[in-house]
Amino acid sequence: MARVSGFWSSSVSIITGPFRVALEHGSLVRELTKREILGRYRGANFGLLWALIAPFLMLAVYSLAFGGVLGSRWPTVDGKQGNFTLILFIGLILHAFLAECLTQAPRLVSGNTSYVKKVVFPLEVLPWPMVLSALFHLFMNLVAYLVLAVFIGQSVGWTLVLFPLVVLPLVWLALGLGWGLAALGVYFRDINQIIGVLSTALLFTSTAIVPISVIPEGMRWIYRMNPLSFIIDQARDVVIWGRTPDWQGLAVYSILALLVFYMGYSLFRATRRGFADVL
Repeated sequence: MARVSGFWSSSVSIITGPFRVALEHGSLVRELTKREILGRYRGANFGLLWALIAPFLMLAVYSLAFGGVLGSRWPTVDGKQGNFTLILFIGLILHAFLAECLTQAPRLVSGNTSYVKKVVFPLEVLPWPMVLSALFHLFMNLVAYLVLAVFIGQSVGWTLVLFPLVVLPLVWLALGLGWGLAALGVYFRDINQIIGVLSTALLFTSTAIVPISVIPEGMRWIYRMNPLSFIIDQARDVVIWGRTPDWQGLAVYSILALLVFYMGYSLFRATRRGFADVL
């Protein structure tokens, strides 16, 4: 009976652990997130306004490069012709969210040795501010999208409210990768170089820049295996095309993302004791 009780307690601890650490140290997560966001614009004259200015500048560049110069077009969906710049922008901001988390994750622990030496500091909270900061910039980019969409007369449907549900599995995936890469980054410093290349590869092998329909049949599996492609396609459905997401596909993706979420957290917990010795 005691063995069963211990197994049950351990299982519950694993399931609730990633969320409990964020709730128990909520004030710390908020302060670290605030510092992460404001630190990016420290010293800039416009300060936090750059969170809105930068997306508009990005949109202007994309409009000129892809719409004006290259004259790019995107296949119609349900007879609707969307603005290429806006379609591209949705894909790029989702890639930027994941890429920001991936590039920062390996240095979360190795770049904060002072935290490791503090016995009472909960190192498990470190991926939360990273992901929340990236999520803040993602939604600032979405605000820029909406402003421009209204300005050019692009319709915005009620399905826009489903955008957070579409992004949620990607958040779980980013957190799981954050814990896993933070732990690996302590022991394998070369991982920082690998992640930079991987982030670029994720962009060019996803549907962020090109629709799956223009990819040769024999190569489409690469794009479908990319964890960004499905979320980008679903985000475009709810934001641009006014369609509800593929709920079944989203459920399967969520299960896989949660699996990565708990695997990353478990790896971090299992390797944490050796951080101080390595650093």
